[in-house]
Amino acid sequence: MGQPLSWLSSVLLGQRGHLFPWAPVCLATGIGIFFALRIEPPVSLLWVCGSLGLLAVLQHRAGPVWGPLLAALALASLGFALAGARAHRVAGPVLDFRYYGAIEGRVIQIDRSASDALRLTLDRVVLERMDPDDVPTRVRVSLHGTQGYLDPKPGQVVILTGHLSSPGGAVEPGGFDFRRHAWFLRLGAVGYTRTPVLLLEPASEGLRVARLRLWLSARVQAALPGERGAFAAAIMTGDRSGMGQDTLQALRDSNLAHLLAISGLHMGLLAGFVFAALRLGLLLHPHVRHHWPVKKLAAGGALLAAAGYLALSGGNVATERAFMMVAAALCAMMLDRRALSLRSVAIAALVVLVMRPEALLGPGFQMSFAATTALVAVFERLSIWQRDHDLPRWIAPVLSVVVSSAVAGAATAPVGMAHFNQIAQYGLLANLVAVPVMGIWVVPLAVLAALLMPFGLDWIALKVMALGLGWILGVAHTVAGWDGAVGHIVAPAPVVLPLIAAGGLFLCLWRGRGRLAGLAPLALAVVLWAGTERPPVLIADSGTLVGLMTPTGRALSRDRGSGFVAEVWLENDGQGYSQPQAAALWPDPVTDRTARADLEGLHILHLQGKRAAARVSSCQRGQIVVSSVDIDLPGGCEIFDPARLRESGSVAVWLDDGTPRIVTNRDLSGTRLWHGGAPEDFRLAWRAQ
Repeated sequence: MGQPLSWLSSVLLGQRGHLFPWAPVCLATGIGIFFALRIEPPVSLLWVCGSLGLLAVLQHRAGPVWGPLLAALALASLGFALAGARAHRVAGPVLDFRYYGAIEGRVIQIDRSASDALRLTLDRVVLERMDPDDVPTRVRVSLHGTQGYLDPKPGQVVILTGHLSSPGGAVEPGGFDFRRHAWFLRLGAVGYTRTPVLLLEPASEGLRVARLRLWLSARVQAALPGERGAFAAAIMTGDRSGMGQDTLQALRDSNLAHLLAISGLHMGLLAGFVFAALRLGLLLHPHVRHHWPVKKLAAGGALLAAAGYLALSGGNVATERAFMMVAAALCAMMLDRRALSLRSVAIAALVVLVMRPEALLGPGFQMSFAATTALVAVFERLSIWQRDHDLPRWIAPVLSVVVSSAVAGAATAPVGMAHFNQIAQYGLLANLVAVPVMGIWVVPLAVLAALLMPFGLDWIALKVMALGLGWILGVAHTVAGWDGAVGHIVAPAPVVLPLIAAGGLFLCLWRGRGRLAGLAPLALAVVLWAGTERPPVLIADSGTLVGLMTPTGRALSRDRGSGFVAEVWLENDGQGYSQPQAAALWPDPVTDRTARADLEGLHILHLQGKRAAARVSSCQRGQIVVSSVDIDLPGGCEIFDPARLRESGSVAVWLDDGTPRIVTNRDLSGTRLWHGGAPEDFRLAWRAQ
């Protein structure tokens, strides 16, 4: 016992002074455990874990060995409690039936869906003939059909007639759970309308920042029509609603989509430009130069500019992280401390995780902090290497651009591949020729445009800025058009990303040669990812689509309809097929809206619609029957119709030596708050505080 303790003591003592960056890792571990559970933990357990988090204050009394371990346990417990508290705090009614009728609400957000339809998020919702206590806190409605009677703006109270239903679950067992995502957005229903949206009340005094954001976006797009103006609006305000789908896809395929997100690049460039401009301006005055703390004043001005940018952008996770990083660096300057370090990254991560623990599960948080942590860790070592080697001055900026693009790309690539199932093969090249233009040309001119706007001269800076935007868009479309620009990747098992994160964090945060131990989980993740197997049979939770894995790829039972489900299945399979191409792989012809297939002795029958279901009077034992309408057949077959699928969610069928093994989404996701839990007890306890 003494020898292991002695070894542990020497290891932890060797890391003294470098353990703080592990604090958000411990907090994230507790958050991850909360979301990994299949059973909703009791509220009493959340209070116990929250109380255990207070043990972190006792770490200094526990000594150099047990102190860090006690702090790690306390932070993990606190993370678990914070995630649970947040899940209960955002609780609201979720629609449990299909609603059609009048929908009234206040517009709080405007964006576009994947199908390029304008989409409104409403709060203060009123639904016809529904008890106000059962009405969702927020709903999101896609606008189809003939519109144009209203130019939607935040704060307006609108009325429309539309369809609403509860947010859907994962399109396959273990996949992305939109219902959980919607829970934390407080979305209790999603739907669409084909009738015009009408104004009920004009915008009130609230949501001024949101209205300013859209006003600025409209002004920029009026000065720069087309995709360049939409790109400029996205960079300056975070409003992407004007971006065309072709341009968005080109940016994704060339790995330049991060230039749209107001993240570390934009926030850092803006703060750096304002800091440099203010410092230079103050230094021009002799008295100020010799008697005022010029550097600290410039840092304070840059901090105010960054805060304004955060408020204007809408404040997503990437922007919050970027602001916290910039704020930490600028505050360090004002306190005569080191500006850029892993500690500032850790502070930013802690703030984001405490405010929104659910952000841990999103690709935005993961990619943002993966890139930032890797960049800071590498540049810390690179600065030491440059100090020991006498290099020409011109090499430093070139080396920084190449290294930053390569490191950020390598750090975010696994996350992007896991979430989006594709990789931009020429992404490094595209970033090398596009990112410098963003930093040297576009962002400074965007700041200049904002400064000239009160005088009505912003159009001058915007016109010049358009040259840089045109270059970036040209690079995106050119690179995206090359053969093999996009590679398709199979979705990994859930354990793969945590292993990659553990290995990467160990390589970046651990001090000494022991950091090489991080290669072990990385190697295991690669092996597990390479050996990923996809379900032989997938069934949509609506019963409207079935997918079979054949030697040539996933075969679909329909060539149209359920397009989102089909797209996700094919992406997760790592296939570049379209739905019609995948439907052409179905083994037997689809006749009378009935699809039949045999897979290793398993007979599958998919009935699409009432007429197809009416033609079937019985089934055989061992047969799987999928129907888009409720059906009751004698014969002992396995039936998946809407009535059953509402309880089970999407279904995967695995074949173990020819014997079907059925796994449902409910089996993997369990019974959590976002799947029908009742949080009333915790809400009462919260209100009693």
